[in-house]
Amino acid sequence: MHKPWQHLESVYIHKEKWFNLRSDKVLKGNGEQMDDYYVMEFSDWVNVLPVTTDGKIILVKQYRYALGVWSIEVPGGIMDPHETNPEEAAKRELLEETGYSCQKMEEVAIIAPNPATQNNRMYCYLATGCELTHEQSFDENEEIEVLMVTMEELKSMLRNNEIIQSLHICSILYALMKLETVVI
Repeated sequence: MHKPWQHLESVYIHKEKWFNLRSDKVLKGNGEQMDDYYVMEFSDWVNVLPVTTDGKIILVKQYRYALGVWSIEVPGGIMDPHETNPEEAAKRELLEETGYSCQKMEEVAIIAPNPATQNNRMYCYLATGCELTHEQSFDENEEIEVLMVTMEELKSMLRNNEIIQSLHICSILYALMKLETVVI
């Protein structure tokens, strides 16, 4: 039987407000020591698939500099340092990015963005009964356009590879399973 790896020590290479990069020394399950195992420390993230009271899906479109593309996504983002409740963070992100509030918020999955090199989790939610209640309120580096689509348009976007952000696709699929529009 394989044993979990043991942490021996860490050296931080980079620390800043969005993420930390550390180099760990570990003892692998087979007893071998491995130096320089790199880990990126991120805050936990939240994603929300919002459905309005009239059945429309709320998506967002924003520029993603690293890839140089306009990306169609679901509302979401990092949990602020003071936040301990992912559902409250999801409600905040939904409201800030879209101006919509929801009647019901359900957790549909907790996923690991990349457990080989990242220590964070993404909490995926389905928000139903969404209604426009506020103006959008962006973070300092956000420029977001709200898109309203039908369920069939959303499924078409997925089939046509128009939504490329893998974590958002995963969140959407879990929410669609909850809505029983996708069966596995």
